[in-house]
Amino acid sequence: MSYKLHLTLLAENKENIGLYQIQSKAVSHHMNNSHYLLLTPGPLTTSKSVKETMLNDFCTWDDDYNHAIVQTIRQRLVALSTNASGYTSVLLQGSGSYCVEAALQSFVSNDDKALIVINGAYGERIAQMCEYTGINNTRLIYREDEVPQLEAIEQALINDASITHVVCVHCETTSGIVNPVADICAVAKKHDKTTIIDAMSSFGGMPMDIDEWQIDVLISSANKCIQGVPGFGFVICKESMIINAVHSRSLCLDLHAQWQTMNPTGKWRFTSPTHTVRAFLQALIELEEEGGVAARFKRYQQNQQLLSKGMQALGFKTLVAPENQSVFITSFAYPSTDFDFFNFYNLLKREGFVIYPGKLTDTPCFRIGNIGEVYPADMHNLLDAVNKVLNHD
Repeated sequence: MSYKLHLTLLAENKENIGLYQIQSKAVSHHMNNSHYLLLTPGPLTTSKSVKETMLNDFCTWDDDYNHAIVQTIRQRLVALSTNASGYTSVLLQGSGSYCVEAALQSFVSNDDKALIVINGAYGERIAQMCEYTGINNTRLIYREDEVPQLEAIEQALINDASITHVVCVHCETTSGIVNPVADICAVAKKHDKTTIIDAMSSFGGMPMDIDEWQIDVLISSANKCIQGVPGFGFVICKESMIINAVHSRSLCLDLHAQWQTMNPTGKWRFTSPTHTVRAFLQALIELEEEGGVAARFKRYQQNQQLLSKGMQALGFKTLVAPENQSVFITSFAYPSTDFDFFNFYNLLKREGFVIYPGKLTDTPCFRIGNIGEVYPADMHNLLDAVNKVLNHD
């Protein structure tokens, strides 16, 4: 059984954020209107109550929507990220990668240079974004199962005084590795650099404080650990930075312009993904009701430990060292050279589970996520299904 929420919006006057009445109800986890469980890093399995919020339509220019929903979301995101003052958030249509590119374009000027710390496909994508948009950059590249070395990062900053920004992915879902972002930011700040962190797969799913971790710009997405649905991403940053972020090379990805419009009214410059936004507010409330980020992290951790231990018992080896393994997604090496992943995938799908192909370039592998509306009982059921598939004739 899982604990679900039904939220009824109570209309208030236009000047207020709005009041909410939360009515709790217990319903079966399996009543999520899905024919299979998504065990991926996002999109992911969402609660029935998150899905239900999308049954109503909203006007993208209506004050009840912009004040009561959009502004509430923006405030909640900042509160999730830190208790410190001076931070703001801005929402942007599109996938998380749109927001990463928007942040790069809006915060790294033509006179700046970014050091990109790479140990996976999403770090490589950041480098590709810089190439496409003409952002001056240099790179430190590591194996996909290797944690970046702080000494090498510091040496790169010492050797090249023209570097102004340090950019890194927190959890690389290429492998499931979690990078020491707080330590990386500490090195960057020691040399007075701006820090931009892609926290797509980690924000809302593990405790962090962007002020304590010295993160200047954090980027994430609606369809990750907060357990919303795809459609928009968001950037949380120091307000002083976005006020001066006037360097964008793109009309649609201009965070400064988006923030200028959204900040006083909650309105979006272009059509808002209203259904996704409304679902995200419900997801934020369900995160709070679960016990906040610490409680969600604990559930994800239990899921991952059960998954890892069970898969190893069935003959699969993990690729990331336990001390560097995130709680979000785990990579498993093929158990043999003749292992047929796509047959394995399709047989598991018949059993009600969808997993992810591998993204590592050096090691044949596949990945299994355990975030979203997923519980330890689901991990046990998955392991039973894997055992059944392995013995399929």
